[in-house]
Amino acid sequence: MRWYGVMPAITTPFLENGDVDHEFLGRHASWLAGHGATGIVPLGSLGEGASLSPAEKRAVLETCVAAVGTRIPIIAGIAAASTADAVGLARMANDVGCSGLMVLPPYVYASDWPEMRAHVSAVLEATPLSSMLYNNPIAYRTDFLPEQVEELAAKHDNLHAMKESSGDVRRVSAVRARIGDRLAIFAGLDDLIVECAHVGATGWIAGLVNALPVESVRLFELSQAGPSRELDELYQWFLPLLRLDTVPKFVQLIKLVQAEVGMGSERTRPPRLALEGAERDEALRVIRAALSTRPIR
Repeated sequence: MRWYGVMPAITTPFLENGDVDHEFLGRHASWLAGHGATGIVPLGSLGEGASLSPAEKRAVLETCVAAVGTRIPIIAGIAAASTADAVGLARMANDVGCSGLMVLPPYVYASDWPEMRAHVSAVLEATPLSSMLYNNPIAYRTDFLPEQVEELAAKHDNLHAMKESSGDVRRVSAVRARIGDRLAIFAGLDDLIVECAHVGATGWIAGLVNALPVESVRLFELSQAGPSRELDELYQWFLPLLRLDTVPKFVQLIKLVQAEVGMGSERTRPPRLALEGAERDEALRVIRAALSTRPIR
């Protein structure tokens, strides 16, 4: 598969009774594929993967694979509390027809490099699927340093990409200085896509794309082309929404944007609760102000 472009970290929709809404999930995945997404990434942080049972995870992957067919790849988010569970999830993703994996550190346990290297290596070796390493020290307390990324890339032929979510755009340059184009580097925070593209990122694991794929794809294309007035104007319009991806309640906020554009609901799975009161009012103010001046319709 080709690691390039805008790949939505897709949200997981829920019915009123709390079950996964597979009808909407399939429709949403197909809609994103039809609006320029180059891949779909279920079961990530935005997909509330930690709150889904193994059976639910399998069903989510099956729905996404069936919905997009061969149009674009499905890349399964692989995260678990134990190495054995992560390996099992990777093999399950391979069995149901996913094209790639996004490999996360284990939940809860942030360890030293030898243990983390062993965990990631076990997942990468579990299948032949093309894989992405996910670096998000803010959320997972594990920071894959450039020299460690280089070590993994040298050891594993099926490691082809990296999602960089440290919040430090210099990491893109640091990794590329060590391994060149050996890995495709993806921006992992929505409000860093332009800056990451300017230093060599060639992809974006995006959040707001769940609601606004046309604007997201255009922003990515302009970022790849280099500085321009159109890029600056679109980025400035988009930034208040893109920043919703970088706060603790990013799942609730992105689902709220989906609801506002008529492509999803606000429902989340506890411990996440829907926004209420002044917090929700302020979020809606930001969202509606941006949507009222939407540059691409």
